[in-house]
Amino acid sequence: MSTEELEHEALKLAPRDRVRLAERLLESLENLTEEENAQLWAEEAERRDAAWNDATARPAAHVLRDARARLK
Repeated sequence: MSTEELEHEALKLAPRDRVRLAERLLESLENLTEEENAQLWAEEAERRDAAWNDATARPAAHVLRDARARLK
């Protein structure tokens, strides 16, 4: 079963069961080794850097213009 399939099935659980599952998953992360923890943080940093680099920048004047237009 893929991670996506597992996630889809987990979201079908009753709220109480999802809470219990979330607690167990979070507890399992507390037992990571220093190396595993460092690897996860490095992967997250790379993901955030890639997302930042992929972001489309817009001039502030354009953002404000669009925001004002939506408020009217």
